Amino acid sequence: MTFDQDAVLAAIDRAVAKASQASTSWGESDAPVRAALLRGLALALEHNQAELVGIANDETGLGESRLNGEVARTVFQLRGFADVVDAGVPYRRVDDAAVAGPPPVGRPHLTRVQRPLGAVAVFCASNFPFAFSVLGGDTASALAAGCPVIVKAHAGHPALSRAVYALARQVVAEQGLPEGILTLVEGASRQSGVHLVQHPHIAAVAFTGSWQGGMALRKVANERPRPVPFYGELGSLNPLVALPAALQEQSDILAALLAGSITQGCGQFCTSPGVIVVLDDPASERFIEQLISAIRPIQTHRMLTPSIRAGFDHASTNVASNTHQLFQPMADGDGPAPRLYSVDAATFIANDALREEMFGPAALIVKATSVEQIEQVLGAIGGALTTTLWGLEQDSEPNRALARAAQAIAGRVLFAGVPTGVAICAAQQHGGPWPSSTAPQNTSVGYAAIERFLRPVALQDAPAWLFNGQA
Repeated sequence: MTFDQDAVLAAIDRAVAKASQASTSWGESDAPVRAALLRGLALALEHNQAELVGIANDETGLGESRLNGEVARTVFQLRGFADVVDAGVPYRRVDDAAVAGPPPVGRPHLTRVQRPLGAVAVFCASNFPFAFSVLGGDTASALAAGCPVIVKAHAGHPALSRAVYALARQVVAEQGLPEGILTLVEGASRQSGVHLVQHPHIAAVAFTGSWQGGMALRKVANERPRPVPFYGELGSLNPLVALPAALQEQSDILAALLAGSITQGCGQFCTSPGVIVVLDDPASERFIEQLISAIRPIQTHRMLTPSIRAGFDHASTNVASNTHQLFQPMADGDGPAPRLYSVDAATFIANDALREEMFGPAALIVKATSVEQIEQVLGAIGGALTTTLWGLEQDSEPNRALARAAQAIAGRVLFAGVPTGVAICAAQQHGGPWPSSTAPQNTSVGYAAIERFLRPVALQDAPAWLFNGQA
């Protein structure tokens, strides 16, 4: 579908104007009103799930089982943020009574409160058409914080975006809320995204997508006359370290688990393990052979968009030219056949080109000679959403060193299992050091995500009426 660029920019202006008009009333809304909207949106998704999954499957090819699971996740997330609102999280305040006398002991009456930032631009992701889209986590957390949302639909699933938004708009209307609380804009051009981010009434931006796209929009957000927060998730290599201690027994089970994680969703997960680090050891060699046997016959579905497929082909070809390909892939089916490559740690550390993300069903095995060299590999990666460490059950200085190295580069460190699958809860952290995200102190998954859209204000000797009606 093609868009008239002038019409797209005008539609963005109208959407932001509506959001700006709704900003004060929504920002001052009480917990029952906000929670009711979030639960109403969840119910609308559930009641229309079959139809929406059909649309999503036609556009993305992700399969009904995966998409039904994603709807369940999105519904759970919306209701979870409603519970967060009911618990008073966005209305929290810290009160310090006045103390007579001169400073530093004496002080005025101070109350620290949280205020919503204002209208938030949410850029939908290609790989999660429900959970990171129109009613995904960014939208849910911003609405819970009291911020109106302008959703920028992704070109990979436009019909689904329109269908979900139509349901959401109906819920907003039925609850008697301003239309500008949630609006949808389209347009696949970079100009439309830049126009949205540049709009003076946008107070924050949440983005999940490619490094190139995210960097361009981040630059725009920072170059505005009044820069705004840009919360970008930009991709990750997600290293997985498999020590011999974990591979002595049941390495075949671990190999099958890892093969499934690498190829899940045709490898189009932001947490897909892209670098597998092993030590020079017979157990590692056996594990690699088992991983080859497990991953080679896996059939993948088509990738989300032609541009994503082209990007995967380019990245995997680049890695192949600098490494050893461990097996000849089977013929491509609907999606690309899985690929595995291997390289020694010294070469990986020295070659920046090997740290390009292969966003698809592929991984690079890096062979290290020591734990110290594994630490160097992790340091070369520099920033990741996840790092997985298998085989650290025993307390030892090498294991402690690896745990420190992993925490230095990742937002989430796993000591069992695989990184694909991000639980929605209060303790979750989805965001890591640069270049995996632009704000590593924040998360885009889990209930702490609401904090991105709240700004602290200290009120000094405030009159009592200012707090009337507030939780």
